[in-house]
Amino acid sequence: MPHIARMRKSITALALAASCLSAAAQPSVDAHLAAAKKAEGTDFPGTIARLCIVPDAPVGGGGGARAIPDRASWYAEPARMFDNLYWVGTKVHSAWALQTSGGIILIDTLYNYAVEPEIVEGLKKLGLDPGTIKYVVITHAHGDHDEGARLLQDRYGTHVVMGAPDWDLIEKSVTMPGGVPKRDVIATDGQKITLGDGGVTLVTTPGHTLGTLSLIFTVKDHGRPLTVAYSGGTAFNFPKDVARYDTYIASQHKMADAAKAVGATIVMSNHSEFDDAWERGRLVKLRRSGEAHPYEIGADAVQRYFTMTGECAEAAREKLAQH
Repeated sequence: MPHIARMRKSITALALAASCLSAAAQPSVDAHLAAAKKAEGTDFPGTIARLCIVPDAPVGGGGGARAIPDRASWYAEPARMFDNLYWVGTKVHSAWALQTSGGIILIDTLYNYAVEPEIVEGLKKLGLDPGTIKYVVITHAHGDHDEGARLLQDRYGTHVVMGAPDWDLIEKSVTMPGGVPKRDVIATDGQKITLGDGGVTLVTTPGHTLGTLSLIFTVKDHGRPLTVAYSGGTAFNFPKDVARYDTYIASQHKMADAAKAVGATIVMSNHSEFDDAWERGRLVKLRRSGEAHPYEIGADAVQRYFTMTGECAEAAREKLAQH
């Protein structure tokens, strides 16, 4: 019948058009992947593997009942990374203590099972008093970073700083191990948390969660000041839609600009997967006089890091938009 023939021709034409569109779109994905690889060089293998190669993790990041993993799989000895910055994380997740003349600003608090052995006891091993933790900045509201906050808040009166959307997120939780911290400091973009002779500047970088916070702060290496760009949320385990990727991509550009403005030569994260914190903590102890600090990679490399994360997100966004 003529109308069936016409329909078949139309379907064939549509299929051909779709095929052409798909073929045209794929080079765009490949171009972003190539740009990410060029930016990475050989400096950030863990990050590019997670963002550009390994399939996305499920949405979420913690909370609820779980079995505590064997201690040998996560426990790590604390390390003095710089004159005034101490790593008190696990082999997988990081928490950082910035020491000032007025006390400690802590970045992230790990899972609830790790806060006591890694942060409280870890600081004591380093000769620091956990009772002087005046602020804790929660980079984002996932269990591997926020579950220790309530213990510090209750025990030491620590102020908890978090983005407004993430305060809203955790306050909906009824099974958060360690308990939900009481709403305290609501972070704003560009806010400075100052304590004694030190402090951090907050950069709102929504994407990983809508309330993700990144930071800019100064550390000292044998008295020499260096600037850190701290990425608060890296992986794509968020609800998948083009708008969310656009938000994440914009945040990578924003953080690159913030790092460039202050001449940051160090990039850090809250997962050793992304910045090799566990390994670098051990390398610092083996460092010889005159050797470069394992974390000091230079301003160009810091910029390339955020180019890489943005390009990986662009590739993922393109793939999503094609389906």
